[in-house]
Amino acid sequence: MAGQQGEPFGPWLRRQLHRADMTQAELANHLGKTRAAVSAWITGRAEPREDAKVKIAEILGIDVASLVTRRTDVPTGLPLTWHHRPAHSDGGREYGNVAAFAFDANLSVLAREATQNSLDERFDAREPVRVRYVLHELSGAHLDAFLDAVHWDALSGHYREAAAGGQKVSRSLRAALDELAERRSLLLLRIEDYNAAGLTGPEYGDGRFAAVVRRALDSHKASGRRAGGSYGLGKATFWATSRFGLVLINSTLAEPHEGRTHRRVVGRLDLPWHALDDTEYAGPAWFGEPDTDPDRKDVSRSWWADEQTVRALQLERLSDEPGTSFLVVGAHDASGDAETLEEMHDKCVRSLADGFWAAMVGGRDAGPLLEARVTTLRNGQVVIPEERVDPHTHHGALSRALKTYFDGETVSELTADDQVARAEVPLVVTPLKGKGRGRGKGREHRAVLLLTPADDTDQRFNRVVCMRGNRMAVFEHRPRDLPLGTMPFQAVLLSGYATGRTGEDVDLAESFLRASEPPEHDRWDRTEELTTTYERGALSRIKEFRQSIDTSVRLLIARPETGPTAGPAALRRLLSFDGGGVTNGGRRRTQAFPSLRHVSAHLENTGAWNVTATLRLPDAEDPWLLTPVAKFDVRSGGRPTVAWSLLVGSENCRVEGGNLVVEPGVRTAVFTGVTDPSTHPVQGAFARLAIDILSARGGSA
Repeated sequence: MAGQQGEPFGPWLRRQLHRADMTQAELANHLGKTRAAVSAWITGRAEPREDAKVKIAEILGIDVASLVTRRTDVPTGLPLTWHHRPAHSDGGREYGNVAAFAFDANLSVLAREATQNSLDERFDAREPVRVRYVLHELSGAHLDAFLDAVHWDALSGHYREAAAGGQKVSRSLRAALDELAERRSLLLLRIEDYNAAGLTGPEYGDGRFAAVVRRALDSHKASGRRAGGSYGLGKATFWATSRFGLVLINSTLAEPHEGRTHRRVVGRLDLPWHALDDTEYAGPAWFGEPDTDPDRKDVSRSWWADEQTVRALQLERLSDEPGTSFLVVGAHDASGDAETLEEMHDKCVRSLADGFWAAMVGGRDAGPLLEARVTTLRNGQVVIPEERVDPHTHHGALSRALKTYFDGETVSELTADDQVARAEVPLVVTPLKGKGRGRGKGREHRAVLLLTPADDTDQRFNRVVCMRGNRMAVFEHRPRDLPLGTMPFQAVLLSGYATGRTGEDVDLAESFLRASEPPEHDRWDRTEELTTTYERGALSRIKEFRQSIDTSVRLLIARPETGPTAGPAALRRLLSFDGGGVTNGGRRRTQAFPSLRHVSAHLENTGAWNVTATLRLPDAEDPWLLTPVAKFDVRSGGRPTVAWSLLVGSENCRVEGGNLVVEPGVRTAVFTGVTDPSTHPVQGAFARLAIDILSARGGSA
């Protein structure tokens, strides 16, 4: 790795002088050199001769080899410590990290934001990023050892005062501290990534390290326009998921800092404003080595830890591959639906599968972007064996669709249940402000829609999972105006870089859609960035894109008509009426027939289909007497009829004896029906529902 290269001599020497509490003039006196000569070494204008280097090593108390390789520092003898930021001199106070309130503090959100950041920092494009989630419950001696390693006693006073306030964060801290004292157990969640860039860059200047550890709203991504995140808010979910606002970090760097790459360790604590021993503190604190630079007096900085310290802090990594481990101390799921270790393990697996199944899918010619695993420990012993998240297990149909696309085996029209149909969906990218005049609406990008029949075990279907960039699922889109009884399907929309294509239109689409995502990255809609960066009409282009998705879905699920009077197989609108009555003048009346419009249906928890349908009726002199009949359009055999457990007239109609009665002159009517699950030949989720509207026996009412 590049980390084998030592740090340049000048910066290294400057830092060693600070660590040895020695000035340049003092070193010059020891060497019998001028201060100007030492200054030239420090600034890189010159480098000392070998005999001078031997003397410098002797003066600093290190061996010559350390001076030559410059991958170690002069030991300071200073202990690790917590540095708490002093309160603002103008009296301003923050009662918590505002960025942490941008997201819900639950494992799903954490998995989404943390894994997206890992994908954005992929190092070797030929290999997937590997993420590992480790839940570890500590108690007894294991807990005491960890609290001692993190200098908990030095924090206890700050926690006590921060928890004494009346604000939300203070109340949460009180509850967490009380529970720790009562149960004497602590849950850690370590999120590790491998084949990622790691927290590179200087301690305080621009770079990945400072963006994550010392700054808010700084999204410093090497992937630039390809990055999924753009707000710099996602990292706050680590601290939000900690009941104590405490996160420890161990990073292996893809490029050296201070001549080294391994075990760059630091801790950060986010507390509300508080006062302790007549001193006011802003809230944030950092755990590390005291900085010896006079300009950073009393500040704790990251340090290059030894393996024993890393083990004590529960920050051990599996390999020397670049990447970062984040340890969330006191991890919890604020949603309340994952409280036990087993429940939290399962939720981590589900969240990774739901958010990143597409990034875990590869084809013949291209591997996956991501691999994910979850394991659970208690006091160092395995409770739940490591589980690899398999996209084909959790989202089989969707994963099949994407793999078929990667393998180049899609079709234009479905003729079998294992096929994947492909269509292109146009997205018009509005020009940037000041660059679009005279260019019309903008540049067209062709997104890719993939659609395949749903698996029989799918609980959710008839949806389009939309994504861009590194193929994180941004949101699920429910197409509108689908015919009742539509074949259950799964679909995925690939846009921007997710298409796997390159070109100007791809770059433009990626930036456009990223600008339309809020910090939660859960929809494409109006945002401040979209409206301020792009010419007028940007939001309309997003709406048109969604409409085009719906249109493309309807075209892909439509089946050829079987005859001149038959409707689509997905929905049979069978209307069987008497030939019509005779007018008062004795002439035969010619009239049109009622038709179904705007049908919606959903499965209830009982397994019953709940259907609401709008009837459009022609003008008539007599009342209509109609019979809605529910049938299951199963995959083989005839269509068995199922009974209604409830049938009501919602608008402009009433129910009499199982028939709908619609008075003369009514042009639209709405009815609602609920099927009786006891009459279903198969479970409702495994069949398509068809509605026939028949003329009731006896003609008109």
